[in-house]
Amino acid sequence: MNDRNPQNPTAPLIFERSHTGRRGTTVPRPDVPTRPLAELIPAWAMRDKPPGLPEVPENEVVRHFTAISLKNHHVDKAFYPLGSCTMKYNPKVNEATARLPGLSDLHPFQPTAAVQGALRLMWELGEALKEISGMDAITLQPAAGAQGELVGAFLFRAYHTAKGDPRRKVIIPDSAHGTNPATVTMAGYEALTLKSSKEGRMDPAALESVLGDDVAGVMLTNPNTLGKFESDIETIARLVHDAGGLLYMDGANLNALMGITRPGDLGYDIVHINLHKTFSSPHGGGGPGAGPVAVKEHLAHFLPLPTLRHDADGTYSLDWERPTSIGKVHGFWGNFGVLVRAYTYIRMLGREGIPETARAAALNSAYVAARLGDTYEMPYGRGMHESVFSGAFLKKHGVRTLDVAKRLLDFGMHAPTIYFPLVVAEAIMTEPTETETKQELDRFCDAMLQIASEAAKDPDFVKNAPYSTPVRRLDEAKANRQPNVRYRAGDT
Repeated sequence: MNDRNPQNPTAPLIFERSHTGRRGTTVPRPDVPTRPLAELIPAWAMRDKPPGLPEVPENEVVRHFTAISLKNHHVDKAFYPLGSCTMKYNPKVNEATARLPGLSDLHPFQPTAAVQGALRLMWELGEALKEISGMDAITLQPAAGAQGELVGAFLFRAYHTAKGDPRRKVIIPDSAHGTNPATVTMAGYEALTLKSSKEGRMDPAALESVLGDDVAGVMLTNPNTLGKFESDIETIARLVHDAGGLLYMDGANLNALMGITRPGDLGYDIVHINLHKTFSSPHGGGGPGAGPVAVKEHLAHFLPLPTLRHDADGTYSLDWERPTSIGKVHGFWGNFGVLVRAYTYIRMLGREGIPETARAAALNSAYVAARLGDTYEMPYGRGMHESVFSGAFLKKHGVRTLDVAKRLLDFGMHAPTIYFPLVVAEAIMTEPTETETKQELDRFCDAMLQIASEAAKDPDFVKNAPYSTPVRRLDEAKANRQPNVRYRAGDT
């Protein structure tokens, strides 16, 4: 393959396929009396002329949208080393289950007696997540990880307010996800950022120096955003609890731990779980998602309303009688389709498959680190499920991490996360997940090594990539602010 040559000829636009008089479907003559349109729609609401829609048959419409879909990258098309968000391959059986009529056709206003199967599914999912996380109670309501974080922060406030001491600050590490400080601020707290140690972990001594009676808690991802397991977590938990605070785990990286160790056993009081990352749902473009929040018993009565209850007679019901609850955080009962996918995934994996999945994710990440580590710098060393490389060494050739990401598109792969976490200069975060084969990982590593070689020999070539995508490199700021989403005949 000649990577320097464009590979994608332009398909006809939908308006170029259009010809006057072509129809996609025909409507049979009505078998009931008809009335003139003017009697049904007021004159002021009528168009002066027909809308400028293309006139194409059904097969041309299908071909048009199929061609468009092939221009987009997705995990079913090729490798997507962006597991941190998590674009891993998801078994299609999970999609089939979520689309079963008995689940997809439910209405949220149906009485609980008519949806016992759905409530049982939610109950059993909650019990499985409690076992995996080592927690005592759970809510499935939050619609995403960020909303799960917000629930966690509200739980901080409810807990301390009930004790008569609301407190003002929440501590987060400098490698935290960007939503962590945003969530803390939205909840009315002051975010206090703690610098990571040279190993990329939270330093217990540094933590102890800033803990006080004004700290509501600590938000700490584990493994953290650098892929490092917080090996001092038990000491950290003791320090936080001795200071009267709570310890919260952002569950974004639970894929590395599930079935191997449990946040509840490490000393955490609260954990949110990204079902759309760890437990199967495609999560491109911002949704759909689900971020259940699991807690220890001392926080259970603060959970959002309603909570799910398994009654003595074997039925399931919704409990609205919780006066200390933080209140409702999502319309109805959560993103039910995502819950169905996660339930299917967990049941398919079972107790043996869940830890096997985590080990495979860590093994795949270790393999990528071993192959790339001699070329791309790793300031904090190899991580567990993900490793953060640096492209800073390429700057001597005038090449940046952004150029590496753009060039990678020419190899038919999506770019990994770049420029995050912020503590790594010219960061390149890779998380291959458990679903990729050695051959695909080798293809990715070969491409990354080739790009490094090209940057040294012909930096301008790398800086002008990509060459084989439907569009070349765009002015991304302008594309965000002034997107061109319209087409009219004669436009260029």
